[in-house]
Amino acid sequence: MKQNRRKFTAKFKAMVAVEALKERKSLSELATRFEQGRLAIHPTQVSAWKREFLERAEKAFGDEPSKDEESVDIDNLFKQIGQLQVENDFLKKA
Repeated sequence: MKQNRRKFTAKFKAMVAVEALKERKSLSELATRFEQGRLAIHPTQVSAWKREFLERAEKAFGDEPSKDEESVDIDNLFKQIGQLQVENDFLKKA
């Protein structure tokens, strides 16, 4: 019988990674604690989520583009759309 691949939510992965960062329990203890269904998570998976969490942690505090820059890009796109519609209508008439 084919076993379906388990999928974990980002919230669950973050929760496991935070617990791993606290280092109160070993990776194998965490893996059995956060058991999903009848199968436990492998300790290697816990360490991989912890490493990924640390690598992406800087994005939480990173500089996001300001709203003004986004609106300028949207305005440019609307102008281009309008210009292309005018050209398209002209070519249809020709």
